[in-house]
Amino acid sequence: MNMPPAEHGTVPRRGIWGWMLFDWAQQPFHTLIITFVFAPYFASAVAPDAARGQELWGFATGIGGLAIALSSPVLGAIADATGPRKPWIFVFSVIGVLACTSLWFAKPGGEHVGLVLLAVALAVFGMEFAAVFNNAMMPDLVPRAELGRLSGSAWGLGYVGGLMSLVLVLGFMAAQPDTGRTLLGLEPIFGLDAAAREGDRAAGPLTGLWYALFVLPMFLFTPDAPRRRAAAGAIREGLTRLGATLKRLPGERSYFSFLLSSMFYRDALNALYAFGGIYAAGVLSWSITQIGLFGILANVTGALGAWLGGRMDRRFGPKLVVSVSILVLTLCALLVISTTREELLFMPISGAGASSLPDIAFFVAGAFIGAAGGSIQAASRTLLVDQVSRERVTEAFGLYALSGKATTFIGPFAIAIATGYFASEAFGFSVEDAQRLGVTPILLLFLIGLVLLPFVKSRHQEAGAS
Repeated sequence: MNMPPAEHGTVPRRGIWGWMLFDWAQQPFHTLIITFVFAPYFASAVAPDAARGQELWGFATGIGGLAIALSSPVLGAIADATGPRKPWIFVFSVIGVLACTSLWFAKPGGEHVGLVLLAVALAVFGMEFAAVFNNAMMPDLVPRAELGRLSGSAWGLGYVGGLMSLVLVLGFMAAQPDTGRTLLGLEPIFGLDAAAREGDRAAGPLTGLWYALFVLPMFLFTPDAPRRRAAAGAIREGLTRLGATLKRLPGERSYFSFLLSSMFYRDALNALYAFGGIYAAGVLSWSITQIGLFGILANVTGALGAWLGGRMDRRFGPKLVVSVSILVLTLCALLVISTTREELLFMPISGAGASSLPDIAFFVAGAFIGAAGGSIQAASRTLLVDQVSRERVTEAFGLYALSGKATTFIGPFAIAIATGYFASEAFGFSVEDAQRLGVTPILLLFLIGLVLLPFVKSRHQEAGAS
């Protein structure tokens, strides 16, 4: 994977690689915990049933997102006033690692469900907050012209890390309860008990260990912002600056529109990731192995999409990359929601129940979701940097987290409430139909984000106009 040249100030190559490895370190959290292993395991084996699991998972991730939404802009403004970001990353990394590791105790059968959901919420809180401050380091590493390439390369590297961690879990740790064998036909390593689903539960400790190991180069080699002032005075200054930003934000049309647009399309993407595995387990009756193969495919295309998106960002600007990605993701979400064992695009399938067409359609959707998801997340980081001065970048990423989390908790809550609503006895829907109806808010969120995007400007767009 090519890396942007270290020509911005005195940042060494190892410092840039250290920053990029943060995405490698954190991606297993999204891949193993949020999407492809632990989430479907929770819904299928810990929760009472798949629909109830989807509902509870929505509340847990929503609570974690709500905590970030309420505090990230304030802490981001304070960090801008004080300077260094690494101390913040360390604190939230500890929270995330401990919470992920504790998921090992999520045994099948619904024991201590409340504690499991608390750990999930804390994991979301810690891992996502660490990313806020890591993202804020990006503009200090390379020139503006190289930010798209840097962001895309980092996201691509992250997807490769997620892929490798997924192969490790599925190939050597997580076994099917009926066969006792992993995806590679092996017995689980370390004597992991297939009947107790220890391979699936081990995704939690593995995520924590992986993160703790690979985040070290960022702490050791990536330069941090210098300290500007003591923390005591910075709190007042940060809050004052944040208040001033919020007051003038509606007048900054492009910045405000970007925050609103990204709020909706990122939440739709996060919901698609978070509930895709649960949906496949409940509606298509996929095993953890099938979901894992789906995840491997999505991570491969995600790495390619992030890498290619970074190059397109550099040539055409991040706004075009984001727009095309939203369109692709919307169509993929529609394909997912319209697919069951009996239907494809809401049309009956001949030989329903035995046909492989639903599986093929879901894999195709997963490939495009991975590619478009990788490119849109990388391009969004550079599009945000276009909206603010360097002195306000951590605050901006705090507001970016706020705008994303404002609907990241509304999105899962909406899915949780809708799923529970349609699963009630008053409607008489099956568990599968309740799951389908429960995830339809994803489509609306993507479309709202797309409608708001034309009001956003990028420096690439302004340079072209001049």
